[in-house]
Order: sequence, then structure tokens, then C-alpha cells
Amino acid sequence: MSEKIELLAPAGDLTRLKTAIRYGADAVYLGGKRFSLRSRASNFSLEDIGEGVRFAQKYGASVHVTVNLIPHDEDFEGLDEYLRQLQQLGVRAIIVASLAVMARAKQVAPQLQVHLSTQMSCTNSRAATFYHQLGADRIVLARECSMAQIRQICAHSPVPIEAFIHGGMCANVSGRCTLSNVMTLRDANRGGCAQSCRWRYHLLQSEEELSDEVLFSMGSRDLMAPEYVADMMRCGVASLKIEGRMKSAYYIAVVVRAYRQLIDTMAANPRQDHSAAVARARCELIRAENRPACLGFLDHVPGPQEQLITTEASTVTHDFVAQVLDYDLQRQEALIEVRNHFTCDELLEAFGPHLDNTELVAQSLRDEEGMPVRIANRAMQRLWLKTPVRLSRYDLIRRKERRL
Repeated sequence: MSEKIELLAPAGDLTRLKTAIRYGADAVYLGGKRFSLRSRASNFSLEDIGEGVRFAQKYGASVHVTVNLIPHDEDFEGLDEYLRQLQQLGVRAIIVASLAVMARAKQVAPQLQVHLSTQMSCTNSRAATFYHQLGADRIVLARECSMAQIRQICAHSPVPIEAFIHGGMCANVSGRCTLSNVMTLRDANRGGCAQSCRWRYHLLQSEEELSDEVLFSMGSRDLMAPEYVADMMRCGVASLKIEGRMKSAYYIAVVVRAYRQLIDTMAANPRQDHSAAVARARCELIRAENRPACLGFLDHVPGPQEQLITTEASTVTHDFVAQVLDYDLQRQEALIEVRNHFTCDELLEAFGPHLDNTELVAQSLRDEEGMPVRIANRAMQRLWLKTPVRLSRYDLIRRKERRL
């Protein structure tokens, strides 16, 4: 079993980058203002990338930058200088979806590792060998690979392999889609994906509407695969990747922490039965999800049951109620920043980078002027929450899950 498998997390901005690393990510990937997909994410300026790299290095982590648009001739303008700047800032790797971009990086910024994006649809060890001969330092496998295929590729690939373990799945092949282009004039492969597959559609056959009261969607369920972490580690996958650069800091914290704990448990006790640890991880992951999930292609080729055809595509969770900013040990009060509505006597749960899930009830709430508060219902308001539970900055508070 691999002892040093990397846990790679998404970062939509500096706050989420720091959250991912504090909660256990070995590396984060992010997009810059140019040359990156997910243009709707809060992409990083060069100054932000530099700050992110410096923060990551303090924790022994690294930063990967997506340079993964499908380039047209005009998209190469300024690329060489951008790659040199990323190298100078200390970025460890770039993720590319073009061999031409890889060639330029090898020439002008040779200290950057080049990781080939999942959009390259690498599904076999021969392709991995070919890309390695051209200079690739890592291959991000197509999401269409089964676990058996991943095992086979890792056994014969001369280059490290990265595989997705969690997050959104594209309804098309390896993210290569033109729905957004046709429907919104936004190029999905040049940073403009509008996620048209997740919209709700009236489904017609001739003039007859088949969708009736429930509209139709083409979207896929999300990937959630803690059951396959041990397999990935045993077969030598170099990096487990979490999708979600547009997800919230709460989502990042919960998901990264769950996989971090699972990986560490398995690495420390490789011969033990890990079914209980997997079950705990799955319970945690469900707390962060807003769409139904499945095992993707790892177990079998997805069928209708893995698609969000007529079910509600997403829901908003209000479990996350506050972030801890400070804790006064003498007064046993935590300074919190409110995120969602909660009441003074509500059963809550705190957790953090160094705090296991811990029940608490706010014995009292008061605002910064000292006035008592019964109901916390103003987002971003700072309150003092009295609790004997010793909290720390960056801990999070959510509603306690009630089991039937």
C-alpha cells in the first residue's frame, strides 16, 4: 500500500486554499486569471498565487495551477511569460490539456512539472507511456476508467498516475462538451462552461411533452468513492484528486478532512479491516454534498441510476452555522462568525483541523457590544458563544446530525 499518496484538493480562492491545507490537503490546484477553465470560479491573480504558494510551503504542501483551456492560436499570446511567472513564484506543477502548451512549458519553464489533464482522456498505459516520452510528469486519468483499468495502468505506466476520488462528474467524455457553446455562446473548453447539462428541460417527443410535472436533466451524480481509497493506495496511484474549485470552504473542509483521516488510518494500519473507517468517511462526506452521489466508473459503466434525470439536481445545505475566529479560555467563550440561522439552545457540533466531532450547545450568545442574542440570524455577524468546549480559530460549527 502506498505510504505517500497525495491528497489533492481544489481551491477557488485564497480562503479555500488555506482551508484545504489546514484541513489536510498535501497539494491544491487552482486557476489563474488566464489560460484556465472554470472562469466563473474566483480565479487567482499572480499576487494571490504567490501568497498561496508561500502559505502552502509553510505546511509542506504544494500548489498546482491549471493551464487547461483548449487553446486556439490567439490563446498562446502571453503564455510563455505566464509560465515563467508561475515558475518564479514557486508553483510545483501546471495541469494542461494541450501537448503544445506542455511543449512550451518544457522549453520556457523547465522547473514546472507538467500534469496532463483528465481532458486528454488517457485510459490506458500505452497512452501514458507515449505522453511520458513527450515530457509529461504525471497523468490525470480519464474519469471513464474502472478500478480494474486503473490498476492495470498503474502497473505498466512509467509516469505517476492521478485519479479522481470525489466531486462533480461531467455528462460528456472527460469534460469535452459543446452544450454550453451552443446554448449560451460560452466556450466550455476555454473557460466558459455554463453547466448546461444540469439545467432542467422540457422533454418533447414530436409535440407531446414527456417530462410532465418533472423536468428532465442530463447531469451526472457526483463521484463519492471512499470505498476505493485502499485500492488506489495499493495499486500505486500517486495522487487522489477532489473536484470542486467552485465549492464552498465548508465543503472543502469536510471533504478534505474525511479523506485525510481515511488515508492516514489506512496507511498506519494497512493490514486491518477498514470498513468502519470507510463508513465514517462516507457519513462525513454526505454532510457536505448537495447532489446525490455514486461510484462513477470505478465499479461499472454508469447507467440511468447514476444520472440526475428526473430527480432534483441539487439542494442547499444549511448545516454549516458558524466559523470560529477566536476562543477566550478564561471566559469559555468563542468568537464566531455566523453563516446560517441557529438558536441558542440548538444541538450543534464543532470540528476542526485538530478537533474531532464534538457536541456543544450554546449556553449563551451575545454580540460584540455585550447584548444578549437568542437567535443568530444575521449572516457574517460576529457573536460570542459561551461553551466549555475549547475551540480554536478555523474550527467550524454545524448542526448536529440527528440519527433515526
